Amino acid sequence: MGLARVRSMALIGVDGHIVEVEAHIGDGPAGLTLVGLPDTALREARDRIRAALVNSGERWPEGHITVSLSPASLPKRGSGFDLAIAAAVIAADGAIPVEGVQNSVFLAELGLDGRTRAVTGVLPAVLSGVRAGYPSFVVARGNADEARLVPDAEVEPTASLAELFARLRGHPVELSLFDEETESAAPAPRPARHLDLADVLGQPVARRAVEIAAAGGHHLMLVGPPGTGKSLLAERLPTILPPLSQAEAIEVTAVHSVAGELPEGSPLVDRPPFCAPHHTATRAAMVGGGSSRLHPGCVSLAHRGCLFLDEAPEFDRNVLDSLRQPLESGEVTVSRVAATALFPARFLLVLAANPCPCGKGGPACVCPSVRRRRYLARLSGPLLDRVDLKVELQPVANAELLADRAFAESSATVGERVVQARERAAKRLAATPWSTNAEIPGAELRRRFPVASDALRLLGAALDRGEVSARGVDRALRVAWTLADLAGRGEPGIDDTAYAFALWSGRAQ
Repeated sequence: MGLARVRSMALIGVDGHIVEVEAHIGDGPAGLTLVGLPDTALREARDRIRAALVNSGERWPEGHITVSLSPASLPKRGSGFDLAIAAAVIAADGAIPVEGVQNSVFLAELGLDGRTRAVTGVLPAVLSGVRAGYPSFVVARGNADEARLVPDAEVEPTASLAELFARLRGHPVELSLFDEETESAAPAPRPARHLDLADVLGQPVARRAVEIAAAGGHHLMLVGPPGTGKSLLAERLPTILPPLSQAEAIEVTAVHSVAGELPEGSPLVDRPPFCAPHHTATRAAMVGGGSSRLHPGCVSLAHRGCLFLDEAPEFDRNVLDSLRQPLESGEVTVSRVAATALFPARFLLVLAANPCPCGKGGPACVCPSVRRRRYLARLSGPLLDRVDLKVELQPVANAELLADRAFAESSATVGERVVQARERAAKRLAATPWSTNAEIPGAELRRRFPVASDALRLLGAALDRGEVSARGVDRALRVAWTLADLAGRGEPGIDDTAYAFALWSGRAQ
């Protein structure tokens, strides 16, 4: 009778926790008892693991097998513990050397035929394991590229239990049928859809606002009739955002890995993501949630990228108001009885709305005035107060479309200006924890980066008239700093603060 101990990982949100998987084979009726707060999927592992071992040519141990997952108070969910349990059981039976498994972390699901299957959340699990001092990982072949994204991680991919046990016993490992099937079944990556800001003709104010939003990380609202280019502009905003740094790419990829949303054929998300939920999305879908398994919401899937809410007034008001906290803090805390998960959620919000329910606006509108007021009133004042840029789009005339074809700037051209503006802001903010103008708290903005009194006169007058709140003044100042960065000026002038206030109030022309 024997005892063996291996390690696996449990994920709560994007944080991984080392789990010791102990297997003991003792006297008693044949069977396997699993203890340590497993969920339903993990309890079903007993039958999967036995079938996988037998179909891999291994002998199922006689006697009673007890498998303990420690710490016992930590919830364990999913099928990613299969490989660790199988290795612990066989090592406890003496069929493989215990020394070969005790220093590695095992992460994979098992099929009934013994092959390994990829699981979600491998990247954050490997990140947490390396930080905890466990650099060696055994994962399914389908997760190998994702696991290797972590610096200093020693990744050993395996296609099946037979391959893993042969390696542990020191036997030569040959290409198996499972390897051939895995390679042939790999889906071809879907061709990327090419988007360019030059596709949007006309709307110079809106195009300028998109550039400002990208340069400073400011939230944006576009209001206009259908067909004026609101969705076109929002979809192309990520194309002018700077590429993610290595650390940011790992952070974003970890969230998408937990959600099972990694792109096919490329495990690393190195471009700012774009998330556009339908207006029927629930609050849990927007900010994250779940009862048995805590999963990230749209605000986290848009982390370091853009969250686009088309037809924003059609969203449930509670869903819209749930955005207020992550817009301020850049993170979401999802609390349930079993666990609490923290997800990153620093995104650029883009709202799009028609001017009224019929969408026509102006003299052509057929909506009663009460219905028009009720329609846009679904966007609460506190939410709109957090939006730095508000732009009203008008239908573009045919002559303007034809004339703009030769002058519409591409995403590459605009993106270069955005990168230069961000570099100027980063240089100014080098001694601070912030990297963009939109992230600077209002108190720190006034204390560390004072603006000349002449430039502040217009904002002060608007504050006295009640046209803007104190928070609105701070947001207009942040936009003014972005305008100065785009123009290469050392600080905002009166023209910058005036245009920033016009953008904040929706009066820019």
